[in-house]
Amino acid sequence: MTPRISVVTLGVRDLDRALAFYRDGLGLPTQGIVGQEFPHGAVAFFGLSGGLTLALWAQADIAHDTGLPVGPVSPTALTLGHNVTQRDEVARILDMAAHAGARIVKPAQDTFWGGHAGYFQDPDGHLWEVVWNPDMLPPPDDADP
Repeated sequence: MTPRISVVTLGVRDLDRALAFYRDGLGLPTQGIVGQEFPHGAVAFFGLSGGLTLALWAQADIAHDTGLPVGPVSPTALTLGHNVTQRDEVARILDMAAHAGARIVKPAQDTFWGGHAGYFQDPDGHLWEVVWNPDMLPPPDDADP
């Protein structure tokens, strides 16, 4: 197996609400919801930098596809990281997320390791860390608008 992840899928309670949060609130590019012609097939894809895709799929549809029961989101089981190129971008992204309906879990602040970071939860409880790490900057073409 080649070590790579190409798609990260978040299970959501309400696909339309989640689409609005990520597309309209955070400004992520998408073609909208596709696959609605298939039972349990409606999904939204967002093209991210580096060839990664973020997918939103209803938890009920993931449960149907896998045969597992729908369970509660555990925010401490997984975090998604968004690295920024400048320290002050952390607060700006957190403010954008809050305005879009996110819950700020930890406001922007200096970290023990010399960076600057904060956390927000999307409307379904998925935890995002927004981080400026002076030792791990994304390439210049990945800078936030």
